[in-house]
Amino acid sequence: MIKAVILIIEDDPEIQELLSFSLAKEGWKLVQVKTGEDGLKYLKSQKANCILLDIMLPGIDGLKVIKKIKEIEQCANIPVIMTTAKGEESDIITGLELGADDYVVKPYSPKVLIARIRAALRRQEENSPNADVSVWQQGCIMLDTARHAAFCGEQQLDLFPTEFALLKHFLSNPEIVFSRNRIITAIHGEDYPVTDRSVDVQILGLRKKLGVAGDMIETIRGVGYRFKLNN
Repeated sequence: MIKAVILIIEDDPEIQELLSFSLAKEGWKLVQVKTGEDGLKYLKSQKANCILLDIMLPGIDGLKVIKKIKEIEQCANIPVIMTTAKGEESDIITGLELGADDYVVKPYSPKVLIARIRAALRRQEENSPNADVSVWQQGCIMLDTARHAAFCGEQQLDLFPTEFALLKHFLSNPEIVFSRNRIITAIHGEDYPVTDRSVDVQILGLRKKLGVAGDMIETIRGVGYRFKLNN
């Protein structure tokens, strides 16, 4: 069995040691670097299946690093989990808007972090070209999981992995109203600690990328969201 490669971009030696001990038990291959520059250098020549990215790094910070990661063609669909000691909403929202799939606030539980990595790897596997062929289409929006491609009309959409998973969930369940908690469970799995605000930010980003079709994701005040079919 091929081991998943987890790239850890973290400069705190104590956290590096904790992650080495905790994550090694999962059988993953761990690659640890201390700066964003070293992480980017690695990604340009080597493979990773998931990235743990600290926000506060020496040199370029994590927010700038994730932007550069998403500019590397072979890294566009690699899930990125951002970590922060501050837990400030502005940093978290910025990270999500730049393409982070998730975030954890330090100090974090290794068990929680492992659960989040597992969920990210599972989503990546489900959306990989080797997964069962499945095409979803509603109105002008079409999603092909075999090619990991989504289109609005003739235009291909540039979606982050979580946005792709959200769109797949909506397309496969049209006209059904989902609470934010049900959306989180469908995308990340049971008992996944993500805030309602995070869901709102990611859906807002998806709507923007859908352009005129973004209104098909309808807000149900006080409840959640549904994918509305055009009459």
